[in-house]
Amino acid sequence: MEWITAINPATEEVTRKYRPDGTSTIQKKLKLAREAVLSWKETSFETRAQILCKAAEILRNRKQEWAELMATEMGKPVAQGRSEAEKCAWVCEYYAQEAAGMLQPMEIPTDASRSYVTFEPLGLILAIMPWNFPFWQVFRFLAPNLMAGNVAVLKHASNAPGCALAIQEIMLQAGLPEGVFQTLMVSSAAVKDLIAHPFIQAVTLTGSTEAGKAVARQAGAYLKKTVLELGGSDPYVVLADADVERAAEICVSSRLINSGQSCIAAKRFIVVKDILNAFTERFVALMQEKNMGDPLQENTDIGPLARTDLRNQLHRQVQRSIQAGAKCLIGGKVPRLKGAFYPPTVLTQVKKGMPAFDEELFGPVAAIIAAKDEQEAIQLANQTSFGLGAAVFTRDLQKGEQIAAHQLQAGNCFVNALVKSDPRLPFGGIKSSGYGRELGLFGIREFVNIKTVYIA
Repeated sequence: MEWITAINPATEEVTRKYRPDGTSTIQKKLKLAREAVLSWKETSFETRAQILCKAAEILRNRKQEWAELMATEMGKPVAQGRSEAEKCAWVCEYYAQEAAGMLQPMEIPTDASRSYVTFEPLGLILAIMPWNFPFWQVFRFLAPNLMAGNVAVLKHASNAPGCALAIQEIMLQAGLPEGVFQTLMVSSAAVKDLIAHPFIQAVTLTGSTEAGKAVARQAGAYLKKTVLELGGSDPYVVLADADVERAAEICVSSRLINSGQSCIAAKRFIVVKDILNAFTERFVALMQEKNMGDPLQENTDIGPLARTDLRNQLHRQVQRSIQAGAKCLIGGKVPRLKGAFYPPTVLTQVKKGMPAFDEELFGPVAAIIAAKDEQEAIQLANQTSFGLGAAVFTRDLQKGEQIAAHQLQAGNCFVNALVKSDPRLPFGGIKSSGYGRELGLFGIREFVNIKTVYIA
């Protein structure tokens, strides 16, 4: 039997081992979920909302505990972990307040005496979630789907088992009936059979593009709907008229969120040549100011990466980029420290064909790319297989809006701000970054039966 093991990435020490669910346990949990489908569907919006508000209270009251758990399982600095718990509370409260209105039947005049559309829950949803935001990724799926009347089982990342069980504990303490949300303690090898299981009606995945393709193939074989939020290589376009100081601050903040391990972290900085030197100088200075260290310390900006194999993969991407002609201004070396640490790194003279341009670099590595003018900057931004987020920096807000709305190819485009998710706005990507939307009105309607009712 292969245990599910939590390893502290800052110390490389095993913190706990968990016995995986056997076949009989999995079947028992799925049967319990199946039995909960009908009763939860009939539960009122008011009751569902009360449970989510209680979950929000628990998240806030114990946020330091959750932050320390995240730090020891995947290396997130504790200050960021507390913020993550707060954001989870926000999404619970948002849908508790808004879901009933979002799912009200829509009257549509036709030649019928009455015709309208209802939004009915699909039933049991399988959520496959990653380690990088181990609470937020789950709650941004869970809150709208519980309010929509669905039930869920969670297959969390194998290196965040304690977080998975903590979320289950929070929901039970909040009053969620048994079976409505359960954690499955299984490895990735179990996913194929879970997708095939007749009780599972749909699947949502946040993860790598390759994982998304595998899940889409498996779910497609059974005609089960999927929502996929996958990788990104987000371009931040800095135009000649940008506020260089402010742009550099925002770009550094975005690149280093979660120690650089975010699908929507800024990764490619495409700078018009007129301000390239000024931007690069300020960007490097800000990166050098950041403190890398123990994620349990309050003054830590950058913790370890989640696993040493991920750190080593990132370093290989950096080295391959340098071998292809990129110039490393700072960082780029594996520190002689225990733990999966990697320093803030800045690469310049990055061009298409290099890993730093073409691939997703999941860590604190920034690629600065020169563009001769605005048009070339936008072209370079769009020369990627990904399409999750993008940003543009300019003092001309009208021009920035036009570029964000109509020229940058991504699901989330921001002007003079870092790309982030917000419960009120739909979130998702295009191209190799996936399909479907989470959050906002569109997110809660992804896993419902949009049913036409026609009365002659």
